[in-house]
Amino acid sequence: MGPSVNKTRLKNGIRILSLKMPHTRSVSMGVWVNVGARDEKPAESGLSHFIEHMIFKGTRRRSAYQIAKEFDAIGGHTNAFTTMENTCYHGKVMDSHTDTMVDILSDIFLNSVFDPLEIEKERPVILQEIKMVKESPDEYVHLLSGQNFWGDNPLGRSILGSQENIIQFDADQIKNYFHRLYQPDRIVVSFAGNVDHTHLTDRLGPAFESIEPGNDISERVTPQSQGLVNVNDQQLEQVHICLSTPGLSVKDPRRYACSLLNTILGGNMSSRLFQEIREKRGLAYTVYSFMMSHVDTGMCGIYLAVDPTKALETTALVLAELDRFSSKPVSPAELKGAVEYTKGSLLLASESNENQMVRNAQNEIHFNRDVTLPEVIEQVESVTAGDILALSKSVFIRKKMGLTLLGPVKDPKPFEDVLYK
Repeated sequence: MGPSVNKTRLKNGIRILSLKMPHTRSVSMGVWVNVGARDEKPAESGLSHFIEHMIFKGTRRRSAYQIAKEFDAIGGHTNAFTTMENTCYHGKVMDSHTDTMVDILSDIFLNSVFDPLEIEKERPVILQEIKMVKESPDEYVHLLSGQNFWGDNPLGRSILGSQENIIQFDADQIKNYFHRLYQPDRIVVSFAGNVDHTHLTDRLGPAFESIEPGNDISERVTPQSQGLVNVNDQQLEQVHICLSTPGLSVKDPRRYACSLLNTILGGNMSSRLFQEIREKRGLAYTVYSFMMSHVDTGMCGIYLAVDPTKALETTALVLAELDRFSSKPVSPAELKGAVEYTKGSLLLASESNENQMVRNAQNEIHFNRDVTLPEVIEQVESVTAGDILALSKSVFIRKKMGLTLLGPVKDPKPFEDVLYK
């Protein structure tokens, strides 16, 4: 049994977590907000990500240059990311500089000014980011797949927002969104490394308790996925293919079986898809399966890129493999290999305090408790071939699948015939 996560809830509802890892000489910190792109209205799409950029662009105490210089001066690094459901501002430093990191990250989170001049300078940076995605077909096809699968729901939009929205956002919109959605009960501050919990709460408590609760946030709308073939004709050297089917929420008790299913299907180099599509037939350089789990829904997906003349054949091979999953249990050797691969991935990741910082915050956000590694491993080891077969039958249903193609393809009909036969 490893060390336990310490937890303190401030008077306004903000939670502070820490996991002491005394064998490390570093500390990772993340300020998490349970707010992301799916919480935005259509006219707000892109605001969460815009705020992620602006949070580093100056406070009442520090300029953007001072923020960067102070982190560099202590040999640390800091960054942020936005997902559909969360935003995280994080850093990592030597343990002797923990107080400095706490001071800087607290300052940018609590005191950012969202200067109109800085907004104008950052706007073209985000517009370039949007263009970069569109010019990277292996990324862009995933965006198109989400739009195809989730339709008008916020999960079908780009986290980056639309070009039209980014052009018109101003300081007032950004500030209003920030103060309206960044509510105390949605904020978790997570630490992992060589830390002292009492010291951290003493440092953070007075400042973070200044955040006052506001109005309730609108409930997230669970989307209905749709099974459609979507063709996006572009003159590319390859056809980029994304097959999607309904998956599981992050809280679904079958998620352990789903993780093993994903590993066996296309999660590593010994997986069925990698061996069949790449190693045996040489049809694709890149082929993999993936899971996207949200608080109330999810998606299982497969991505690959192939020669245009092989797109239909390869799609049929992928579908045949999914049919095989739904008709016959995986072998004992496959199941054992997937279990050991998953255990190894979990235990190796647990040695990184950055990974532990992320894991602890996500457990708190989703489950309101510390889900220990022994507990997770026990659940993984309890999955049977029958569990995976039952899950496959409920997930790999042809009429519920969506297929998105990006490349020199004009006619969706042959792919519709193969998918929905």
